[in-house]
Amino acid sequence: MAPTGLSARERSLLPTDVPLSLLSKRGEPVADPALAMPADEVLLELHRRIVIGRRFDTQATALTRQGRLAVYPSSRGQEACQVGSVLALREQDWLFPTYRDSVALVTRGVDPVETLTLLQGSWHLGYDPYVHRVGPQCTPLATNTLHAVGVAHAARLKGEDTVAVVLLGDGATSEGDTHEALNFAAVWKAPVVFLVQNNGYAISVPMSKQNVAPSLAHKGVGYGVPSYLIDGNDPAAVYATVREAVGVAAAGGGPSLIEALTYRIEAHTNADDATRYRESDEVAAWLDRDPLDRIERYLGSRGLLDEARRTEILAEAEDFAALVREGMNAEPELDPADLFAHVYAQPTAALREQAALLAEELSS
Repeated sequence: MAPTGLSARERSLLPTDVPLSLLSKRGEPVADPALAMPADEVLLELHRRIVIGRRFDTQATALTRQGRLAVYPSSRGQEACQVGSVLALREQDWLFPTYRDSVALVTRGVDPVETLTLLQGSWHLGYDPYVHRVGPQCTPLATNTLHAVGVAHAARLKGEDTVAVVLLGDGATSEGDTHEALNFAAVWKAPVVFLVQNNGYAISVPMSKQNVAPSLAHKGVGYGVPSYLIDGNDPAAVYATVREAVGVAAAGGGPSLIEALTYRIEAHTNADDATRYRESDEVAAWLDRDPLDRIERYLGSRGLLDEARRTEILAEAEDFAALVREGMNAEPELDPADLFAHVYAQPTAALREQAALLAEELSS
């Protein structure tokens, strides 16, 4: 319950006590006056993209075990956050992902092999951000929050209809960059949506050792940013909330902060042993709230998803995984001169000198 004596403006900033949801963990519809159930075609696309995204994720994990990737942070269990937020974007909007958001990238249309080059170690950025309107995958915590605010504020100054959605984890909310990004966005009413995927752990550090506020969503209140607490394993709720926040930002309403409660089923990366800091019963409880099972049950109960359609989507996901394997099994063709080609639009004198020195060494 919101404290009494607050103004309407102050009450509007507060998240709900209970996470917003449209689908129960059993796939049953939940009536929520704050959210509208997405159209059937949107729900079907959410399901399709989650199936493909999960298959991509398991394929990338397998490639890591085969030595084709240096590291891979699985997002199994968090697909509703990534797919729901990306499908809520408009074509002209920007996405700013983290290292765990590869599923978001392929959902946005980034080539899967280009998506994985960072984790392969062959490129720092294997895709053109301007083609897909997707920022570089952010490995340092929270630096992408500032990138998102910068792009969104610049677009607003230029009169462009552009919103930036930035994905971050619970650990990133403990970083100073997030504070600066939220504060700047609020003061300048930058069209940014902050989506916190709260999966309970910053690597092995649990939420109890990071935050004592009622929720991470409450952090928005101090900046004057409207905040929402949602069920991050509910694809319909994620899409509906982000879509609404994008609309508000596009209309000049400023930023929003969304905390999506979700869970990372796999370890932090292939180099992590999650059994050292969490119990198997905890994982099992979250498996029972699986986003894919949830939306499949709902669509099935509505007669929108039959076995034939499900088989068709699974085959599409397998074809996608095969393309990933084929692309990642090819040896990358790397040119050392590319180290200098994409640093500045107009290379500096020092950079030209370094490039010339390298070219001379390679030719000798």
